[in-house]
Amino acid sequence: MRRKTSPTPKSAPAPASLRFSTVNLLLGGAGLLVLGLGYTLLAQGSITLAPILLVLGYVVLVPLALIL
Repeated sequence: MRRKTSPTPKSAPAPASLRFSTVNLLLGGAGLLVLGLGYTLLAQGSITLAPILLVLGYVVLVPLALIL
């Protein structure tokens, strides 16, 4: 009887490497700066500007720094 062999797997595409450019660093730095400012304003009692800055930092700048 002939033995069944599993098909040889094709070479998988190489995973994308993480490359951080100056754009990533600038967006990440801006995100950290905006988050720090947002938390500072939140500690001082700003209930209008602080949440806007925190949402801008967490929803826009930090993801853009990771994606681009």
